[in-house]
Amino acid sequence: MAGGFVDGDLGKRAAQYEGGVTAYFILACAVGSLGGSLFGYDLGVSGGVTSMDDFLKHFFPKVYERKQAHLNETDYCKYDNQVLTLFTSSLYFAGLLSTFGASYVTRKYGRRISIMTGAVSFFLGGGVNAAAVNMFMLILGRILLGIGIGFGNQAVPLYLSEISPPKIRGRVNQLFQLTTCLGIIVADIINYFTEKLHPWGWRLSLGLATVPATLMFVGGIFLPETPNSLVEQGRLEEARIILEKVRGTKKVDAEFEDLKDASEAARKVKHPFRNLLKPKNRPQLIIGALGIPAFQQLSGMNSILFYSPVIFQSLGFGSGASLYSSIITSSMLVLGALVSMSLVDRLGRRFFFIEAGVQMIICMAIVATVLATSFGHGVELPKGLALLLVISICLFVVAYGWAWGPLGWLVPSEIFPLETRSAGQSLVVCVNLFFTAAIAQCFLASLCHLRWGVFVLFASLIVIMSLFIFFLLPETKQVPIEEMSQLWRKHWFWKNIVCQDDDDDDK
Repeated sequence: MAGGFVDGDLGKRAAQYEGGVTAYFILACAVGSLGGSLFGYDLGVSGGVTSMDDFLKHFFPKVYERKQAHLNETDYCKYDNQVLTLFTSSLYFAGLLSTFGASYVTRKYGRRISIMTGAVSFFLGGGVNAAAVNMFMLILGRILLGIGIGFGNQAVPLYLSEISPPKIRGRVNQLFQLTTCLGIIVADIINYFTEKLHPWGWRLSLGLATVPATLMFVGGIFLPETPNSLVEQGRLEEARIILEKVRGTKKVDAEFEDLKDASEAARKVKHPFRNLLKPKNRPQLIIGALGIPAFQQLSGMNSILFYSPVIFQSLGFGSGASLYSSIITSSMLVLGALVSMSLVDRLGRRFFFIEAGVQMIICMAIVATVLATSFGHGVELPKGLALLLVISICLFVVAYGWAWGPLGWLVPSEIFPLETRSAGQSLVVCVNLFFTAAIAQCFLASLCHLRWGVFVLFASLIVIMSLFIFFLLPETKQVPIEEMSQLWRKHWFWKNIVCQDDDDDDK
């Protein structure tokens, strides 16, 4: 819940928290987590649609001609077209800009309103894309989708973290990643079937984005606002009623007092973005707002999700086989999310980050080695090596699925104090979407020019990000958000930075 305090009463209060998992709490989490399905559906559907012949013929005839010219040849550069990648990346550029507006809405009007706003924009984007007859409509639809994702990604992780009891916060927050994964696999399955519906199958794939948006909007009508947000808005009686319903007990005095204290501190902060730059918030800024969201994309995972059909097709798989292979990889993502949900509050965040880093480095090394020695000479890969590539990519995806995927949203959402939480989450989404868009825009060109070296690059980046976690992130499992600031004061590196504010206050 609240955070950022040094008061010794906080630790005592956190130990007095009561309540458990109620039906009302489960309903709130189920509806709130639908926001991830919007993000996931778009991740899955974009890559599939950009490999469909009917879509390419309509909007990217030059790419289609190049693809047909190389039907019997594996070629790194089949899909190297900056306008084609702009179709994917424009959504994320729109998302990173819209998240600053989402921050204002989330803080002033609540998490629920931001979630519903995102649903409306995503619905409109899906409709425009399905009806697109020219490039303008196609990009306009993507921009509307991006605005929807900007609002949803800003509000949903906050919503899930704030409404959760500390002991299961990690598991609950990862519902966002689980629904993202389920959105991806649903999109992959839809693409597999719509690819056979000529010439309008791609319209159905893009238009079905309106379904999760509708579900999220309708569910949002019945969604309770988080007690944190209600207290922040001064609606104290309503906040207590919701807190009692969510916790299933009238004994919420300790938690409610912490919420009021956190809200009081938050009101004193007139410029939350400027407040992020203070020494006491330096760990949250470096780890939560900059490091983790950037590294989440620099792992190369979303490149595989965006373009898995394109990658497999470029590596010699047929169109149907490439879409089928992408269904397998997205299934691995769901499996990873389920493993993480089950164990993250027991084994901890650091364990999953570091174990997954090792596994992902090995997988990228195998992919790079196979491609360097056996691919790119005008012949298709032997079936044995092609199978090895698929297995390596699946192991890479499942490792990401239980670590950087869900934890990339969980850890930032739980470490910011209330007074900077909305601003911090906006920066998280902005950085995440910036690197998402940049990777989406550059990956196919990098694959063309660096060839197998692009996977070596990703492996090297994963080494750096694993060391980043090992040295700078303390374990946050089962730590109440109210007490999170104490972790930085005990950390070997951060304690010398965050205590500067105390020294300044004493002068």
